[in-house]
Amino acid sequence: MSDEEFPERSKASAWIWPVVGALVCVGLGTASGLSTVSGGGEWYQSLEKPPGTPPPWLFGPVWTVLYILMGISVGRLIHLRANGTVTLFVIQFVLNLAWTPIFFGAHAIGWALVVIFSIWAFLALTIRSAEKHDPLSAMLLVPYLIWIMYATYLNAGIAWLNRAG
Repeated sequence: MSDEEFPERSKASAWIWPVVGALVCVGLGTASGLSTVSGGGEWYQSLEKPPGTPPPWLFGPVWTVLYILMGISVGRLIHLRANGTVTLFVIQFVLNLAWTPIFFGAHAIGWALVVIFSIWAFLALTIRSAEKHDPLSAMLLVPYLIWIMYATYLNAGIAWLNRAG
């Protein structure tokens, strides 16, 4: 029973996987953020921040849009059975989910910087690999890459400005 034998299943999975991917990414991203709600407040506000730091209220809407785009991208890649690319996506996504508890929960700014550089590297590999299977999936990840570059600047700036000694 392949998709070729049941074209209606193939058509359905072409849109079901992106929807499921978006729901999973938004759900897990929200859970990661909510897991450290109390850890960021006063501590984060007390940190010196680099120029261009956005207001805290902006992060939720931006991440929601990015998680939707990420989910659509990975859903398309799952539908296409681009397993190697999906594996790269999952690695960077797990790192993404780990960043918030490391930064806001553990207040480990330096370790968070290591994690965000790793996200950046695996995301770049994911995009490069996705281009070979589905250019649209790759393009859907570009806003996320741009945000990660910006977030790396913010994380590095916070690390530098709040270093001891």
